[in-house]
Amino acid sequence: MFEGRFSEILIIFVLALIVLGPEKLPRVVTELGRWVGRARSMARQFREQLEEEVQLEEARRAQNTAPPPPPAPPAVNEPPPPATEFPNVHREPAGVPPPTGAQNADERGT
Repeated sequence: MFEGRFSEILIIFVLALIVLGPEKLPRVVTELGRWVGRARSMARQFREQLEEEVQLEEARRAQNTAPPPPPAPPAVNEPPPPATEFPNVHREPAGVPPPTGAQNADERGT
């Protein structure tokens, strides 16, 4: 495997030497090395950032799927809950006296 790559690299180097000449080849190789280094650095930063985002997302999912905490017990001095009103019970408005039996007889006309 390495032998095949070595021969490919050697062929590319010989062609570059012929095309560029011995004066330009060192500068081109240096620039090429810088570009490759920058590309690797950018790829590493991208991979690290992507891994960090995945870890944050997994932490959010784990936090959302965690069971809710148990409800707090009621306080000792807490007042009892209000009594519910029954809708069928008729109540007079405040300040109005309830009807008496005499008023009911007058209303019926007896």
